[in-house]
Amino acid sequence: MRTAMTTTSGASLSREAVDAALARPGGGMGPVRVWDPVVRLGHWTLAGAFAVAWVTADSESWRLVHVWAGYVMAAVILLRLVWGVVGTRYARFSSFLHRPAAVLAYLKSLPTSRPQHWTGHNPAGGYAIVALLALGLAAAGSGWLVYNEVGGEWMEEGHEALAEALLAVVGLHLAGVAVSSLLHGENLVRAMVTGWKGAAPDGSTRGDHAGSRRRLSRP
Repeated sequence: MRTAMTTTSGASLSREAVDAALARPGGGMGPVRVWDPVVRLGHWTLAGAFAVAWVTADSESWRLVHVWAGYVMAAVILLRLVWGVVGTRYARFSSFLHRPAAVLAYLKSLPTSRPQHWTGHNPAGGYAIVALLALGLAAAGSGWLVYNEVGGEWMEEGHEALAEALLAVVGLHLAGVAVSSLLHGENLVRAMVTGWKGAAPDGSTRGDHAGSRRRLSRP
């Protein structure tokens, strides 16, 4: 009779796959494909567009480059919003938007000996992504209004404030990436390039964190 392991996501693994997983150091499930090409390309395109927009913000001679960088940002964010609903499992907002209690629990676990490890975005990172998307879209939209001379000086000031807020969230995001990489011994920057990331130690693969329950079933 064939034995299968069923994770909290409902996915079944063959006995051979389970044995291979348990043979790895620590019994982990090893790297899994987490970030699809749309997420990875969108991530780096958005980062590049924002960098270009930031460095060209005060230059009249590079104004069109600044404007087009904003257009690229808006296009990528709109695509990401759609992909967050219809995309692959880890790209969907439903996989990484959790209740505030989950965010607090995650943050409390960081200084402990067993920090929570999530296969997809962790709860804090999920809200950072939403903030980045919202601020990025607002900055691009306000920039379009400024370019078309709508709103006057207060719109220009609002656009600058949104860009500065976006830069601050980017800084927090980078700090979070660095902390998570150090705590879990994984390179999250490389993961966003290759798409491969370490699964949570219990083998869960749908954003579940370490400690999620699994069970053995015999079909």
